[in-house]
Amino acid sequence: MTDHAASPSKPASTFAETARKYALFVLLALMLVGFWSAQPAFINSANLFSILQAVSVVAILGVGVSITMSAGGFDLSVGSVAASSVMAASYAMVVLQMNAAETLALVLLMGAMIGLVNGLLIVRVGVPDLLATLSTMFLLAGLQLIPTGGRSITAGMMLPNGTTAAGAYDPAFLILGRGRLFDTVPYPVIVMAVVALLAWFLMERTRWGRVFYAIGGNETAAHLAGAPTKAYRLWAYVLSGTLASLGGLIVASRVGRGDVSAGNSLLLDSVAAALIGFAVLDKRRPHVLGTVLGAIFVGVLLNGLTMLNAPYYTQDFVKGVVLVGALALTFGLGKKKR
Repeated sequence: MTDHAASPSKPASTFAETARKYALFVLLALMLVGFWSAQPAFINSANLFSILQAVSVVAILGVGVSITMSAGGFDLSVGSVAASSVMAASYAMVVLQMNAAETLALVLLMGAMIGLVNGLLIVRVGVPDLLATLSTMFLLAGLQLIPTGGRSITAGMMLPNGTTAAGAYDPAFLILGRGRLFDTVPYPVIVMAVVALLAWFLMERTRWGRVFYAIGGNETAAHLAGAPTKAYRLWAYVLSGTLASLGGLIVASRVGRGDVSAGNSLLLDSVAAALIGFAVLDKRRPHVLGTVLGAIFVGVLLNGLTMLNAPYYTQDFVKGVVLVGALALTFGLGKKKR
């Protein structure tokens, strides 16, 4: 009789779990249909690729954040690393007259080295993750302004020593942010897809990814099981720094100048994407697919509101509502009964 009484609740429980698992996919589909009904131009391929291009940098940075979160950390410096990469790329070409290949190598190496410094502060010196990366964030925010006296970097600019910059942006470098495959798919979207695919494979299909999650779940247990926890946490920040610098390179190649305000919102947006991703597939943990979908979800929402002429100053409020809703779904409404 007990079994008979318990059976009706099983389908309901299964339905609730399925609803939690695919809620964000359903909401995304409803948004697409709703915006399409209100503004038919929303669903054309040019606008959809525009959305993906707009969220590509946020998604790339968010993947880095999710990797550090999976290892039990948190990288607050990604926005400053991206902004510093914009300035560094511009300085390399405009002032130092480097070509595109040299600039790409230099900036990616810079991002990896910043991540390495973050990791060493955390795993060797013992500084807590948030404090170490917060310090790096402030350090980079000031450091990127010193070489140019706080001015943006453009061709022919006057340098602090009174000379004129003789270099310019390499046209080959601008292809990264402005080029399109078959005149249709923006290169930033392709870069985002490649980064997401490689990161997903690393985190979900390899031993290294399982160790990252094991460290995030219980670092002591992972260490006792023989995992080199310090090395893995160090690599998490190196990967995050490298991805942040890649995002900065895309921004630099898109705008074609070293803008001192570049990257101002990238930290909050990338963290929001990573946190919204917790609700995707009811994972309740950082994961690459969820982070990318979280970035796309916010991008679709903001693009649709813009096409409907919603005031620009409501965007941060909307992002906050989406984040609160996703986290409530994940940790509150989606809480499993014990």
